[in-house]
Amino acid sequence: MSAIKHKEQRVGVFIDVQNLYHSAKHIYNSRVNFKEVLRMATSGRKLVRVIAYVIKTESGEEKSFFEALNKLGIEMRVKDLQIFPGGMKKGDWDVGMAVDAVRLSAQLDAVVLVTGDGDFVPLVEYLKFNRGLQVEVMAFERTASSKLTESADIYIDLGVSEQYFIRKKQ
Repeated sequence: MSAIKHKEQRVGVFIDVQNLYHSAKHIYNSRVNFKEVLRMATSGRKLVRVIAYVIKTESGEEKSFFEALNKLGIEMRVKDLQIFPGGMKKGDWDVGMAVDAVRLSAQLDAVVLVTGDGDFVPLVEYLKFNRGLQVEVMAFERTASSKLTESADIYIDLGVSEQYFIRKKQ
């Protein structure tokens, strides 16, 4: 399948917020500009759904961030942070994100996965070869799985442009 974008293409965008957040914070000392990420992901096409997968902490410090995503029209799936005996923490949405992409695939022509997580390679392959969809990946190349970026029909490196960042005030 050749990778093309056209205005009649129905697109679904699935955002792995934790993956992007940690990449931007630790590598670029920045926050992600989700408004610009969404603009690039849709590229003037028909947006069917945009879902962000987020983790809620005990402190609730992310409340204003969740409100900002809501204002952008981004639907959220929220899961509580799991804290295990011994202090280990886990916040993971991989299965939920994959299930939503598969569930919505019949309504879409293109799927945009905003993540660098290599665990999504089987999802990319399924959507491309079993569902006939165009699959695009947007991620920060420095933390993205090369297998994931290579498996996508289109890959966009978010690290190459300042528009994808909101710099912290010094």
